[in-house]
Amino acid sequence: MRDRPDLDPTGDGPEDPDPPAGSLRPTAPPVLVGWALFGLVLGWGVHPLSERLGNVPPLVTWGQPLALLLLAAILGYVAWATWRTVHVRRERLLAHQAVNRLVLARASAFVAALVGGAYLGYGLSWVGDPAEMADDRLWLSVAAAVAGLLGVVAALLLERACRIRNTNNTT
Repeated sequence: MRDRPDLDPTGDGPEDPDPPAGSLRPTAPPVLVGWALFGLVLGWGVHPLSERLGNVPPLVTWGQPLALLLLAAILGYVAWATWRTVHVRRERLLAHQAVNRLVLARASAFVAALVGGAYLGYGLSWVGDPAEMADDRLWLSVAAAVAGLLGVVAALLLERACRIRNTNNTT
């Protein structure tokens, strides 16, 4: 460690010529729309692909929308608790806590958009189908898509709760 002056713990060594910017941009809506559209196309293709392969298309039960709703509720609670800690009580999170929550928020937003789009596509593939359980698949898929949308909203709220003002006055 003594051979590298830039790692000098006393702080007397040379400064980093390119210090990190220290900020992240919020998740862009077009990225989430892209994930949702990709999921929509995948979900739409499940029904005809299953029939073409001679398989029974998957059933959608109340378990899927409820699981996505549980995800949204957990993310919403973590967002609320983080907002209170950071913005109401003006406390600082430990660095690893802030990064973990931000990673959780971003990953959950992407996955919820993808899964919500997939359920919407799968549900729309049943519109006008005369199959026996087509209406059940349609409405439960739409319910799962709405729960996925709630998951995206809760994840974005968590991401926003993690944001702090930049105190570095550098431009």
